[in-house]
This record gives sequence, C-alpha cells and structure tokens, in this order.
Amino acid sequence: MILIKNATIIYPGHELNNSKRDLLIKNGVIEKIATQIKADKAKLISSKNLHVSPGWMDIGALGGEPGYEHRETLESLTATAASGGYTALALFPNTNPVIDNRFSVQYILNQTKEHIVDHYPIGAFSKDCKGEEITEMMDMHHSGAIAFSDGLKPLTSNRLLMRALDYAKSVDGLIIHHPTDPALNNGNLVNEGVVSISLGMKGNPNISELLSLERDILLNSYTGSRILLYNISTQESVEKIGTQKSKKLFASVSYLNLCKTEAELSSYDSNYKLTPPLRTEGDRSALVNGVNKKIIQLITSNHVPLEEEAKKKEYIYADPGATGLQTCYAAVNTYASQLSATRFVSCVAINSRKILKLPEVQLVPGSKAELTLFDPSTEWTLDAKTNTSKSKNSPFWNKSLKGTVIGIVNGKKSFFNKY
Repeated sequence: MILIKNATIIYPGHELNNSKRDLLIKNGVIEKIATQIKADKAKLISSKNLHVSPGWMDIGALGGEPGYEHRETLESLTATAASGGYTALALFPNTNPVIDNRFSVQYILNQTKEHIVDHYPIGAFSKDCKGEEITEMMDMHHSGAIAFSDGLKPLTSNRLLMRALDYAKSVDGLIIHHPTDPALNNGNLVNEGVVSISLGMKGNPNISELLSLERDILLNSYTGSRILLYNISTQESVEKIGTQKSKKLFASVSYLNLCKTEAELSSYDSNYKLTPPLRTEGDRSALVNGVNKKIIQLITSNHVPLEEEAKKKEYIYADPGATGLQTCYAAVNTYASQLSATRFVSCVAINSRKILKLPEVQLVPGSKAELTLFDPSTEWTLDAKTNTSKSKNSPFWNKSLKGTVIGIVNGKKSFFNKY
C-alpha cells in the first residue's frame, strides 16, 4: 500500500482540481481519496508542497535502442522518464534500424512490456525516414504503432505527405510532422537575427517554419486527416494556428523554447543547439501565450540524447539536440512561471492522450493508479549523481532548478526519486 498525504490534486476539468486530499493506493488501484486517511502499514509519501496529477505522457522522445545504445537504452530511457515524472512515452522512430515496419514496432513493445513506463512506438511514414517511399503504415498500425512520423526530419515531398495523411485517415490515425523547410533553414544552426549576425552564422528564418506549416495545414484540410504540428517555435506559427478552426489540427512546443532564447548562444554552448532553434524573446513569449490560450495543446520534452563526442565540437559541427525528460517540468516551473500547474498537466497528461486517442487517466477511487507526484517549491541540480540518462547533453547540467518530481505510480509499480 501507498499513502499519499496532504497532496494538492492537479486534475484539469474536475471538481477535485487544486484541492488537498490524501490518496490510498492498494494493489495498483486508488482505493480511497479523502481529507484524512490513516493506514499504518502503508508506505508514506509526503513533501512540503506535494502535488499529484494523472501520470504524464510525452510525445516524441527519442531513444537509442536499437542501434544507438551508447546514447540511450530502453532501460535508461525508462529510468530518465520515470525520474522526470512520465508514466508513458510515445517514441519517435529514428533508431537504427528505423521503426518503419511491424517487426520493429513489435520489438519496442516486447522489450518494454514489463517497464514501469508504458512505451508506445511511433512508426515512420517514409522508409528509413528518408522522405522518399511510403512505409507499410497499416501493418504498423495493426501491430501497435500509436501514430506516424519521421521524427524531427522534415518531409519535403507534398505527394508523400498527402498519401501518409490519406492512409492515416483510414484508421483515424495521427500524422506528426515537424514543420521546417530544409531549403531555407540554412542547416538549422541558429535563429536568423541579431544573434546570428553577431556570431557570423547563417540563420534559420521564421519563414522556413511558416511555409512548411502552412503547407501542412492545407494538405491536412484537403485530406480531412489529423495532424500534429510538432514543436513550433515562432510567433508567426502561433498566430497562423490561432486562426484555424479545425478540430483535427494540433500543435506542440518544446519545453526549451518556452524557457530560453537565442541569447543563450552568445557563449557558443552546443547544448543550446537544438531542433527547432531557440528564437527571440518575442517568439518565446508568443509560445507561452499560445499554451495559455490553448492554441498549443502539448509541451514536449524534445528528448534527444547524444554522446559527448557529438556535442564537444565547434558549435557549427556539433549535432543538434538536448536531453529533456528529466528536466522538462523543473525548467518550465523555473523559467516559464506564467504557466500554471493545471495548464502544464493539461499539456503533458491530458491532451497527449486525447490526441493519441488513448483512454483518459482517471484520478478517482476504483481506477488504476497512474500518477505523477511533484513539488513545485523544492530545488535540485542535474549532475552526475542525479542524472538518469546515459547522455549528459543538457543545457541545465550543474544548474539549480526549482521543482522536483517526487516519483510516479503506474499500477502495481512505483518509483520515487532519492533527491
């Protein structure tokens, strides 16, 4: 048994939201929710400012297995997700080999079926994520693929994207596409603007994202399918999406684009070299407002683990990407305080499952316990002792963050951080 004491419940849209209660969990099920519960034999979970919410789910985390186990294994991915408060992950297909057939989908499901974190593979919609030939999407769907995407690799072929949207529509599936035009983004080194000029680098202009995004919106409207515009980064994108009335169009933002701007690049820290790039304060502010106004439905960890050799290079040669599963909540709580706990949980627990058409996590007596416990007021530091990923490419390394994940409960399994 587990007894959660005096926790503020964050349960968007429900009467218990922002109320304080005790929760008793027995055999993986929420047995009781009340203002005062006594259970002498239960494991007691408490904290100065304890919060509890439905378990968080991330869409688009990048693992390493198979093929890049030196970056992240499925075991270490589970560990860093649990440490960051996630009970479920929808995984991008960019492994080696790519998750582009039913056998690779089944491999992920079979290897993770006993993990505390539920893993949902996303199947590639082009073979080997090369953007040239469409995959056997129906085979992957029937084998357990939760959605279809080429990950952070943009698709330039209008014809292939339209076919993918058509195929997905036949099973009411979801296409996930990161909007950017490779012909215009100048290698995605840095945002185009004052900082790119001062650094002497070619910049990635906002129009690179907007052109691709408008194409995606038009094709999705034409096919009548469902699409997630993955990790938008500009004010113009927020404004464009805000004019749309479609219930089949969704958008996400990377947590780092809510927290930081291109100003961080003056130090040439390659851990801030990301896809999408960090942009201006105006863009960051527009993204935060987009989340608050529900124009953007998801906040993602944009978890891209990389080995030290890929990052410890001159900035222009370093690979883009940073880890994020373990630091997403704390960084948003520290640097984007305009977002309430209720809004954050909506974007990482409620909307992610709605968009993927998964059952809502219930936080009521008699339901399976799938919970995230966190404390917004405590501080911690990501370092060699606390890091649970195999990779260390985080811009928050050795930096103090406010907001600690206490742990997760997923049925009969539980994990609690030691810091």
